[in-house]
Amino acid sequence: MAAPAPASPAAATRGPVTAYVALGANLGDAVAAVSAALQRLAALPQSSLAAHSSLYRTAPVQATGPDFVNAVAALRTSLTAPALLAELQRLEDEAGRDRPYRNAPRTLDLDLLLYGDARIASPRLVVPHPRMHERAFVLVPLAEIAPQLVAPAALAAMTSQVIARIP
Repeated sequence: MAAPAPASPAAATRGPVTAYVALGANLGDAVAAVSAALQRLAALPQSSLAAHSSLYRTAPVQATGPDFVNAVAALRTSLTAPALLAELQRLEDEAGRDRPYRNAPRTLDLDLLLYGDARIASPRLVVPHPRMHERAFVLVPLAEIAPQLVAPAALAAMTSQVIARIP
């Protein structure tokens, strides 16, 4: 009997972990784009949406264009981190994401912030996200759904970045 073929990276799995994903959009109907992305995250293979934050409006940080709509989602997933990243990039592509230049305005941006307690440094993926602690649009929604992951001092350092919950 022949050995089974190795799984493709997108199908690779491991035991379930909690991964945190930042969502953002600032082109078109950004509220609808982020809301639809939350539904699409819930439908990812071998994954379930465990929680998501409220939606927030923020000014672009190190970027141009209109204000962003942001949120953070917690996923329980058996996908490996590279496989999850591939799925996130697929969702961005399906939402019409263009990458004409670094930090360009976008229809959808999905960033893998945390993957369990993993530390990953590869050419394609760095986890924890290297700039997450510099951004109120990440820390405020993350603190809403996982306050144990955000130090009060980190939130206090964000007071110069304006962020408003969308009713």
